[in-house]
Amino acid sequence: MAQSLHPARQVQDNSPTAAPTPSVLLWAGAGAGGLMLIGAFALWFHYGSQVFFEMIRTGFAACF
Repeated sequence: MAQSLHPARQVQDNSPTAAPTPSVLLWAGAGAGGLMLIGAFALWFHYGSQVFFEMIRTGFAACF
């Protein structure tokens, strides 16, 4: 069989509807995780550890 002289190349989609790059999604996920961590520490310092853990336990019980 004959082989192609030109290797196959991927075409880049630069249209406005193209999916965002994985690094943008990674940074967005890291930012959301950071905000959740900051929120958890804020609740911890505001309510104290006992109330904080009780709220977390109650939230898990409500979900499952």
